[in-house]
Amino acid sequence: MQRQKAIVLTNGFLHTPFAKTCHGLLRGSDRFEVLAVIDNQHTGADAGEVMDGKPLGIPVYGDVATAMAHFGAAVTTCVMGVATSGGYLPDSIKVAIESAIRHKLSVVSGLHTFLSDDPHFSSLAAEYGVSITDVRKPRPRNQLKFWSGEIYQVPTPKIAVLGMDCAVGKRTTCRFVMEMCRKNGIATEMIYTGQTGWMQGYPHGFIFDSTVNDFIGGEVERAIVECARESNPELILIEGQSALRNPSGPCGAEFLLSGNAKGVILQHVPGRKHYEDTPAILPTVASEIALIQSYGAAVLAITLNEEGMSDAEMTACQSALQEELGLPVVRPLKEGVEKLLPTIRSFMEQGNH
Repeated sequence: MQRQKAIVLTNGFLHTPFAKTCHGLLRGSDRFEVLAVIDNQHTGADAGEVMDGKPLGIPVYGDVATAMAHFGAAVTTCVMGVATSGGYLPDSIKVAIESAIRHKLSVVSGLHTFLSDDPHFSSLAAEYGVSITDVRKPRPRNQLKFWSGEIYQVPTPKIAVLGMDCAVGKRTTCRFVMEMCRKNGIATEMIYTGQTGWMQGYPHGFIFDSTVNDFIGGEVERAIVECARESNPELILIEGQSALRNPSGPCGAEFLLSGNAKGVILQHVPGRKHYEDTPAILPTVASEIALIQSYGAAVLAITLNEEGMSDAEMTACQSALQEELGLPVVRPLKEGVEKLLPTIRSFMEQGNH
């Protein structure tokens, strides 16, 4: 697909996990070329430096008008770069959206608050001749597939990248593993299951949390079957959502059961004690591994999110987990995922997929 040149709105959230949609686009997208980020808390900074300390040459502007004065007609699209709890629309971003439309930019949003249903935004978009795309709008039921068991005819090895909680970097780790495998000669595809994955332009997937529950298993199956048939990969990775025991939205068994994924890479966030925005305490990694095994899948490796931890603390945690679990434990943002290659090759060679 031809990439659309875009600016991304984060308006004060760029340095937080709530900007994970923006972070995903900064790390790579086949759908959008990000020219700038709009965030009034980080004006003048490099967006990559704010995200993870690594410059990307993508500037941060304080408002849409300033960015448009610099880029002009080169920009065609404005993307909502935040993913709030519950998918609500922050009041602080409404002015920026209106400004983007007045600058004749089409708007793409992955929130649960549908901008196209807002009379003000929809009439303004019509006035300026631009579109509003709400990525999370549910697809009609007649376009959804019920689970059939066709997944059992897909021999391709499948690895689900699950997490201990929401917003721990599952999609980013999944992308890193895909890129690493491709670099090492393994034809690998990734199944997206969230709005950011759609925005990054992966060809196969669906948006999990806007799909009617009865069809989630079937949509997992459909995405994997279509991927196997159309792209013929040697390995399929599946982006996880939430966590198996997150009380605010348990998720993950669908990828192991409906998607028949027999391998799991588990993303852990040792700096957290509770599930995000809940009083519920996170379980141990060992108990999560045991739960995954009860579904008939094997945890191949642990990947770590650096949130709230010093380098020394992360090093100690990595060493302790490796000793306790006897599994590879890697820090994707710090050291990449190349160390997982032998484990992945061994899994693929086992043939029990």
